[in-house]
Amino acid sequence: MLNTNRDRLVELSVIGEISNPPAAQPPYRVSASGKPVVLPGVGGISYNVRIGDRAVGWEADHMEPGVSIKNLQKKEGSRGANDGLNTFACIGNEAVVTSGEAKGERGTVTGKHGGIEHVLVDFAAEVKEKMVIGDKIQVKAYGVGLKLSDVDGVQVMNIAPDLLEKIPIEIAEGVVVFPVTHRIPATIMGSGLGAADCHRGDYDIQLFDKGIVEEYGLDDLRLGDFVAIVDADHTYGRIYRKGAVTVGVVVHSDCVTAGHGPGVTTVLTSGAGKIRPEIVAKANLVTYLGIE
Repeated sequence: MLNTNRDRLVELSVIGEISNPPAAQPPYRVSASGKPVVLPGVGGISYNVRIGDRAVGWEADHMEPGVSIKNLQKKEGSRGANDGLNTFACIGNEAVVTSGEAKGERGTVTGKHGGIEHVLVDFAAEVKEKMVIGDKIQVKAYGVGLKLSDVDGVQVMNIAPDLLEKIPIEIAEGVVVFPVTHRIPATIMGSGLGAADCHRGDYDIQLFDKGIVEEYGLDDLRLGDFVAIVDADHTYGRIYRKGAVTVGVVVHSDCVTAGHGPGVTTVLTSGAGKIRPEIVAKANLVTYLGIE
């Protein structure tokens, strides 16, 4: 049983609506090898890509599983409402449809995607069939400020207390032992590196070096996998720090564009290296959330 400060956290509502997939004109993306391609990407309702599915190999770029939501309410010169949705929603939070034919149906937050600033929500296939672009989804945001009581030098972010408690984490001699599917060297992390904070968004695993992909077994990454990024410190932003360890969740698919790849949203980080990743093949949101 993890000892945390969950009884002192605030639970509040944030809301977004299902966003339409954007496309530029002309619609080409230029691949890292210089080839122009037209591919689906972020936004909308993904009917056949869901948490637990492969993150590598789709004919897509930055494909988001499930349902992508964004708060379009704006103040003059500010994105305030969508910033609130992206900051306060946590992986594992309950989400409820509040409009349309699917009103009252429930899903679960599975990630945050920076740049496009989407929160990603998983729903059962039959629920997605009832949804349309523009349907509103309210999230019971709970988890910001979460701390582990029995270990110093480890910061928690972007994860709901209920989900964290379902993961078979151990604390041994002041170190958090955390199950992950892969270890990833920080040297191949790309887009999102250098962000000023990690309480929202993600950053990307570059998969353009075949030798690295083979060495670390990255061609079988799945959406929802917990992964460890070795030599990465996310305490006050994403930086390279020898000996640091960060754990995150794979939230979107691989990409063709340079500097990009499967995105990772941070859930635990230690600049002092007080996280010990343990390889567990089923360390995926599907396992811990009971998603079929």
